[in-house]
Amino acid sequence: MAVPRVAIFAPDALLSVTIEARGDVDELHVHAAGQGVWVARMAAELGVVPVLCSFVGGETGRLVEPLLAAVPAELRLTYTAGPTGSYVVDRRSGERRMIAKALRPAPQRHEIDDLVSSAVSAALGSDLLVVCNPYPADGLPAELYDTLVGNVRAAQIPVLVDLSSPRLEHALAHRPDLVKLNDWELAEFVSGPVDGPRLLGAARRLLDAGARAAVVTRAADPTLVVALEAEPFELIAPAFPVGHREGCGDTMMGAIAAAWARGLPFPDALALGAAAGSVNFLRRGLGTGRRAAVQELAQRIEMRPLIGVAPAGVGRSERRG
Repeated sequence: MAVPRVAIFAPDALLSVTIEARGDVDELHVHAAGQGVWVARMAAELGVVPVLCSFVGGETGRLVEPLLAAVPAELRLTYTAGPTGSYVVDRRSGERRMIAKALRPAPQRHEIDDLVSSAVSAALGSDLLVVCNPYPADGLPAELYDTLVGNVRAAQIPVLVDLSSPRLEHALAHRPDLVKLNDWELAEFVSGPVDGPRLLGAARRLLDAGARAAVVTRAADPTLVVALEAEPFELIAPAFPVGHREGCGDTMMGAIAAAWARGLPFPDALALGAAAGSVNFLRRGLGTGRRAAVQELAQRIEMRPLIGVAPAGVGRSERRG
């Protein structure tokens, strides 16, 4: 049986340098980083082949390219005239502090065309497509998400998106199968607060705009899940008070994508995703976690329905009844 494949549109594979203290000695850790890399890393750990579609260029690109071999993933790289983005993080105090960053310059038109066509081609040879943000956030024209998501959905390939506005709106126009975002990204999407009872209504606006399902993470609070013709519910992971939040959402998306590509039921995919995010929280490596730990913790993820809430798609008169 063929190993499932997950195509990942990840415009920016970044070069990451982290400074950590080990006693009186400083340690330097150099890795490939970025949203798509972290998605790919966990997807690979959970038994699928990630196909990573990214820009690389310049001196930093020459450094990050061999580091990508440690993900592991099949690489579909588009070479750019401008350098790959990079950053330096200082963790010697115990906190993660960004001390330097260099952003990728705007790519040329033909470079964008090459990346998008590479990602569409990879998606059509895969079980699904995951779509990630660029870095910087305004580093690509939002309209390209119409070309990417629209054409892949037309080929009946599932599309899972982890995007913020305005890229999210362009993807929603083509009815992605799943949208994952955090609560502040949801607030940006609805242009208003999403705290308390306003959260559910805001999440349902994603369904109204085209999403078939949406997952809203809220840091230490339960994750909200809404879907068409289904009752909304919460994902509740074990409470870990001490850890590292960076990359947890991307790790979650990598696990959901892997489970989806393997044909697991939607609730099982969500439980695996929540567990992967929790395992990542316990580690300093972003997008990391051992498969055995993720699978064991998935048994401890609670799914709690929101009692008394009508499912999406039910008319107003039916809701009153």
